[in-house]
Amino acid sequence: MATQKTRPDALTLEVVDLIGTVVARYHEEFEEAAAEHALTGAQARLVSLLSMEPLPMRRLAENLKCEPSNVTGIVDRLEARGLVERRPDPADRRVKLAACTAEGHRVARGLRDSLDFAREPLAGLSHEERLSLRALLLRMLEA
Repeated sequence: MATQKTRPDALTLEVVDLIGTVVARYHEEFEEAAAEHALTGAQARLVSLLSMEPLPMRRLAENLKCEPSNVTGIVDRLEARGLVERRPDPADRRVKLAACTAEGHRVARGLRDSLDFAREPLAGLSHEERLSLRALLLRMLEA
């Protein structure tokens, strides 16, 4: 037996629209930052992911929501530019990890530093307001 969904109230719909606007602005600015580094959006996302930790190609494909063969091509192009390298996985030598080079880490920092659309508005919030916002966003992600 199917359960009926209740229609969201006007406030919920407004919040969803606002989140969508923030996400769209973030993606727009991220694409602009990527272009400043002569990267596509997918290449920039991959470098950003790898700046946190080396990852197997399959996991990169899952994170980027694309086919592993696409990730192979992206990694090939980034490797040719000296931004990433392939390494054997110390836990399983059959698996290759993609990892940022020192230059890749520099580019990832540059990408992060370029994303300033939210910095000023967030700086206008009190410390307590930013803590509340973070807690609310984490709750949403956990749901």
